[in-house]
Amino acid sequence: MRKKSKLQAAQLDGDADDIEAAFYDALQSGDIEKLMACWADEDDIFCIHPGGPRVIGATAIRATFESMFSEGGSVRAWPERVRKTVAIGSSVHNVLERVEVLSPGGPTNAWVIATNVYHRTAQGWRLVAHHASPGTTSEIQEVSDAPSILH
Repeated sequence: MRKKSKLQAAQLDGDADDIEAAFYDALQSGDIEKLMACWADEDDIFCIHPGGPRVIGATAIRATFESMFSEGGSVRAWPERVRKTVAIGSSVHNVLERVEVLSPGGPTNAWVIATNVYHRTAQGWRLVAHHASPGTTSEIQEVSDAPSILH
């Protein structure tokens, strides 16, 4: 019996967190097949890259990532400070992405706020929307109505 790869396990048995991990892993490795396997097989899926237009449908989304991968090989992005809203058939992840950018002085970090929306489909959990804000080199602060603790 052949052991399932991590991606196959995520596709068949995993949850939205597994698909998100596979998505960012595919970004970092520049693996277009693995990245597209994270997306739902639906006509209305969409992706908005930082400062870019709304890209609708798997073919158009694939083309944008292929272009990114051809220029730099991969996107060095890591999800940090994830906030999740989970329901029976959907999961919305608001993510602070740390993105490594090559500059004349060497690698530096930029920060992007992204929202990833996952739906439970017949194939398992899949990404249906990725919306990323324009990046900044300043660490992004969070504003919350959570009570402050005074000492």
